[in-house]
Amino acid sequence: MASRGRAEIMTKFPTAHQRVVDELGRRVVGGAWGPGDPLPVEDALAAEIGVSRGVLREAVKSLVAKGMLRVRPRTGTRVLPPEQWNHLDRDVLRWKQAEDAAALLRDTGELRRIVEPEAARLAAERAGPDDVRVLYEALAAMEAAAAAPGRAGYVEADIAFHRALLDAGGNRLLGSLGRAVDIALEHSFAVSTRTPGAVEASLPGHRAVVRAVEARDPAAAAAAVLAIIESAEREIARSPTRPGDTD
Repeated sequence: MASRGRAEIMTKFPTAHQRVVDELGRRVVGGAWGPGDPLPVEDALAAEIGVSRGVLREAVKSLVAKGMLRVRPRTGTRVLPPEQWNHLDRDVLRWKQAEDAAALLRDTGELRRIVEPEAARLAAERAGPDDVRVLYEALAAMEAAAAAPGRAGYVEADIAFHRALLDAGGNRLLGSLGRAVDIALEHSFAVSTRTPGAVEASLPGHRAVVRAVEARDPAAAAAAVLAIIESAEREIARSPTRPGDTD
């Protein structure tokens, strides 16, 4: 990586460990080393990145925990195939977004189609008054952000709404999944809401979800969420923003 790139990473990450984890992760996701390839000799790689061997080793351990690297006594440190990576890890999601934003958008849309309609069904069957209140509060935050200059905070409010929906079904695994994929949702929502009129068009669908959950109508809740997802996919397809540009 160029010296300017290293300097930018150093300003972004507060510790050498975090900086090196990010640099190694980006290289792996970017294909600098393919599946089965060994990492460079420890001394050489540490010198190239500008850290001690100890810092490099700790960073390697972090990528081992993410399923990206394997360390063996005789064969050294080697890259594992993407099928073994933890793709719900926040760092891995961030690196995937930077490397192949279009693929992350596709994967996010497919995951949402599989998970969210059934999560909405559960919410309609199980949500209590507090769950419904949280959904209404998230909806109100979306409406306020939609009316604010520059729609500041709209994506964050939208993420909070969908997390609240996953929580409302009372399935803790679904709730954890929602928190795990925040980065992917943020990326998807940032692109899908950039087309003219997309924000305004999305609000009625979200209102329909809350009303269906409150009315304990599982079929209507699932249908409303699926309509939101399908609308988002159409907006992404015609978005004037490049998939990787969400600033």
